[in-house]
Amino acid sequence: MPKPVHQPVQPAQPAQPVRPGQSVRPARPVLHALRVHPVKSMAGCTPEHALVEPWGLAGDRRWTLIDGTGKVVTQRQQGRLALARAEPRPDGGIRLHAPGHEPLTVLEPPPAEPGPGGAGTVVVDVFGTRVEAVPAGSEAHDWASTYLGVEVRLVHLDAPASRRPVDPLFARPGETVSFADGFPLLVTTLASLDALNSWIADGDHAQEGPLPMDRFRPNLVVAGTAAWAEDHWRRVAVGEVTFRVAKPCGRCVVTTTDQRTAERGREPLRTLGRYRKTDGRLIFGQNLVPESTGTLRVGDPFTVLD
Repeated sequence: MPKPVHQPVQPAQPAQPVRPGQSVRPARPVLHALRVHPVKSMAGCTPEHALVEPWGLAGDRRWTLIDGTGKVVTQRQQGRLALARAEPRPDGGIRLHAPGHEPLTVLEPPPAEPGPGGAGTVVVDVFGTRVEAVPAGSEAHDWASTYLGVEVRLVHLDAPASRRPVDPLFARPGETVSFADGFPLLVTTLASLDALNSWIADGDHAQEGPLPMDRFRPNLVVAGTAAWAEDHWRRVAVGEVTFRVAKPCGRCVVTTTDQRTAERGREPLRTLGRYRKTDGRLIFGQNLVPESTGTLRVGDPFTVLD
């Protein structure tokens, strides 16, 4: 089957000018921020540097919560996950934090036996894709279940190099991904957020803006571009690490969740539906697949290669 053609998203109108208090673009594009989310849908951290592995940033979304049927549990079902935080540990484990709960240190579980159906794994359903993962200890399950008020289990992706392939419609042979929604990394730009916030300010729900970047849960945030320039990227580089732009990122209800209160609103989906809708999807950001590995640092130059 031929691969679908990556069509640029065309804004319905030009981006609005930067308003007082909005970000000012530097003279050249740079990596403005890095974000790593150790547990899918929990709050992440903002390191000054991060290693790019073939399946994403080191430590990003290697853990997830699942329900009794094996389906991933995210902010789509449990908005309160926004208030929980996972702090990575040097030994591969994590430290869990949540309001009203004592922090819990979770050790990285031993890897499962090699091969499909290896002893010690459970099957996880990531939006219809089945992948094997290793459960954490019962203490972690109890901690998360008590916090959310529903029975969940915490699991770890022990072998991202072989467990879960990228969507074959957009992947090359051997490309894999962690527990991210579909692709190893997500990039967004400050200029596009400024433009979106300008549209929100002019709309019927202006009181919900301006929105912060954490609503979109990216891995890379770039400063110094024009608004919506990312619609036309095919290959990019951050420092010496190169990436292929796989497809635009379709947004869901998670973006309407205030990451500091867990309350839901109508933005940005209402405004994206007016200005950034293509093929039935509401678009903000671009999905990336690494072409090389290496360390990214905040302030690294950002270059459009194609």
